[in-house]
Amino acid sequence: MVYSMTGFGRSEYSDEARRVVIEIKSVNHRYCDISVKLPRSISRFEPEIRKRLKLYVERGKVDVFITYNSLKDTGAVVKYNKDVLDQYMAHFKQMEEDYGLTEDYKPTVIARYPDVFSIEENYFVEDEEYQVIEKVLDEAGKQFRASRAKEGANLASDLIAKMDELEGYTNQVDELAPKVIEEYQARLTEKVSNLLETANIDESRIVQEVAIYADRVAVDEELVRLHSHIKAVRDMLSESMETAGSEGTGAEESGKNASDNSSSIGRRLDFIIQEMNREANTTLSKSDTLSVTDIGINMKTCIEKVREQVQNLE
Repeated sequence: MVYSMTGFGRSEYSDEARRVVIEIKSVNHRYCDISVKLPRSISRFEPEIRKRLKLYVERGKVDVFITYNSLKDTGAVVKYNKDVLDQYMAHFKQMEEDYGLTEDYKPTVIARYPDVFSIEENYFVEDEEYQVIEKVLDEAGKQFRASRAKEGANLASDLIAKMDELEGYTNQVDELAPKVIEEYQARLTEKVSNLLETANIDESRIVQEVAIYADRVAVDEELVRLHSHIKAVRDMLSESMETAGSEGTGAEESGKNASDNSSSIGRRLDFIIQEMNREANTTLSKSDTLSVTDIGINMKTCIEKVREQVQNLE
């Protein structure tokens, strides 16, 4: 199945004891880079959360935002840190002596200084709470995976259409290649005839020159490889789309482990596109006619568009 690296998922759960909100979003990235932002009270669950996320993502820059609010009595206590304030006041007095400053010390102003007051919570998040968090994470992960699958299917359809366009350009070069050699032979014969002003031309020498030229501009191997690469890309995408159609893109499919894909299709396609670009460059460099050059430029433009789309696939 084809997945985009761009996706979003959100889930929320609340009862009389707690409220949990989880959002997952991602963009394309060369590797799997997961960033988790969560409250300190549940920070010890981060390793399990990261491990669970691997069920839903293989590549991409993933940001996860977790909100956890306990609705129980947390036994919160506001603590007045007198030792900290004593140090503040000592420094203030020193500043007054050094610079002749005067200041009215109002409690409401002093209370704003860092660590003068702190809040201590006696509420401890039990290990069983992770089961609730995991349930919400799974729901958000399924939505996240489904959104990636939907966009991936759209990208796959677009890439298949671009393969048809690229194959059309390749077929045009296939058709023009023999004509280019025939035209060169006709031009060469005409030039030699004009120079010698006679029709008695050494045909073997003409054939030899044409053979040398044909070998220099021959793109048969490049075109064969291009056709092979186009077929490989089309088969990979079509197979993935057929798999998606038979299995569905709903929550059941979305909950599958991302590593169930034998290999990231994005990485494989990226390699093939690099090879396509190499063949197109060689074809363009061997071009000796304006018509083939124009087609070669169109080929490279199409391949570049394909490359940009492939960069978004997982």
